[in-house]
This record gives sequence, structure tokens and C-alpha cells, in this order.
Amino acid sequence: MPQLDTSTWFINIVSMILTLFIVFQLKISKHSYPAHPEAKTTKMTKHSTPWESKWTKIYSPLSLPQQ
Repeated sequence: MPQLDTSTWFINIVSMILTLFIVFQLKISKHSYPAHPEAKTTKMTKHSTPWESKWTKIYSPLSLPQQ
């Protein structure tokens, strides 16, 4: 039964890793990132709802007087 020749495995694995590294470096270098990122200014808009101008109180059943 013939033996499996594993002498070229190391070269194949190393060349594959090197190729993947180069490909990923080329892909990453194509992206353009902003030089000075700035925070966006968000405006807080006031929504007027009808219940904001009224005084309301919520009564829980336990706080109601005993009948």
C-alpha cells in the first residue's frame, strides 16, 4: 500500500496563509475612512401632547379609601 506523500503540505499551507493575508490587506487598504470623525448633532424636538398641559394623578386600587 503506497504511503501518502506529505512533503508538500507545509509549502501549500504556508503559501495559502500568505495569499489570504495579502488578499485581506489589499481589501482593507481599498476602504477610505474619515480622517476626523465628528459626532452628529441631534436636535431634541418637543412634542406637544394634550396630557402634558393637564394635571393628572393615577390612583392605584390600594391607595383608594376603604368603602
